[in-house]
Amino acid sequence: MSIVPKETVEVIAQSIGINSLSTDAALALAPDVEYRMREIMQEGIKCMHHSKRTTLTTDDIDSALSMRNVEPLYGFASGDPLRFKRALGHKDLFYLDDKEVDFKEVIEAPLPKAPLDTSLFCHWLAIEGVQPAIPENAPYEVIASLPETKKPEQKSDELPVDIRLPVKHVLSRELQLYFNKITELAVSMSDSILFKEALGSLATDSGIHPLVPYFTLFIEDEVSRGLNDFQLLFALMRLVWGLLQNPHIHVEPYLHQLMPSVVTCILAKKLGKRIADNHWELRDFAANLVAHICKSRFGHNYTSLQTRLTTTLLKPFLDPKRSLPQHYGAVQGLAALGPHVVRLRILPNLETNLGILEEILRDNKKKEMTRHEAWRVYGALLVCLFLQNNHVLMCMWCIPASLN
Repeated sequence: MSIVPKETVEVIAQSIGINSLSTDAALALAPDVEYRMREIMQEGIKCMHHSKRTTLTTDDIDSALSMRNVEPLYGFASGDPLRFKRALGHKDLFYLDDKEVDFKEVIEAPLPKAPLDTSLFCHWLAIEGVQPAIPENAPYEVIASLPETKKPEQKSDELPVDIRLPVKHVLSRELQLYFNKITELAVSMSDSILFKEALGSLATDSGIHPLVPYFTLFIEDEVSRGLNDFQLLFALMRLVWGLLQNPHIHVEPYLHQLMPSVVTCILAKKLGKRIADNHWELRDFAANLVAHICKSRFGHNYTSLQTRLTTTLLKPFLDPKRSLPQHYGAVQGLAALGPHVVRLRILPNLETNLGILEEILRDNKKKEMTRHEAWRVYGALLVCLFLQNNHVLMCMWCIPASLN
């Protein structure tokens, strides 16, 4: 016997306009309705278990209907309690009073506001007392439109609340002109005497701290877009050197933006587009910048900085598929970090690398440019070996004679 009574089938038939359903037909349909209900419930329970839940939800039933190629139920969930009504002519039969909605009315009605899930994310309100210009912080127009803040009237049972407006980053006209002039010189007049004087001002001026985030962003953007412009890249690295030399500004909060640009000028496959561009000198200069950042400025504050940088430089050094200029940059970068890095990272792989370079130099079929690049890397490795041997000799010379 079905748990679905025939009266339920008759009421459902009446709700869809079938008023002449016979009792035999209702008795025959009731077991099939029960079977379909059990089938949907079992599929819904499977979806619940796969979702790692112990409570069956309406989403599980919708998924079960979708798996059975049945059109899902449409509508919005209501937080109100369910209201059952007694069916006419039946004492023990109740049904939900669901109002029928015309699709035309639903389509023409304005869309409701979508519910928003609660989420959290972090952003900088201020860095070194300066508010960054990001979408999360209120713009100046919003701040200017606010009336003068007055302390709100506090009730006796509430804690006092101090309302403060967000900080606005305002650059003076002089600082804007200063920034525009230096960036213009770096892009178009990097060989001029005026640019050298600008670098001197950048390394000594005590009032340019508000421009540090703008300079770092400018360097990052121009390096990523101007790898074919050798003069621009060298001018940008000189700007980095000027910022690092200035004792009155704090470059540390923006180090994560400067380091990728400097490392790019060491390990890039190609720097400049002309044969006459001396990209070897640029790689040497950038390697000295990296060593200055790690050993003289920020290595004592960030103990993992040199380790991470060494790992980054070691990957192209050990990869034979990388180009020879990349190998040269990796060798120069590792050598600039000191004899300890040379002893632990370069010397164990020195014989293999020298063997590969000697094969290139012996092969007369190689292009002259390739042989020239191989000579550069070969010379850099020999310099590393020479400096390491001199370091060992100096350490032995410093030991007192009584201990030898």
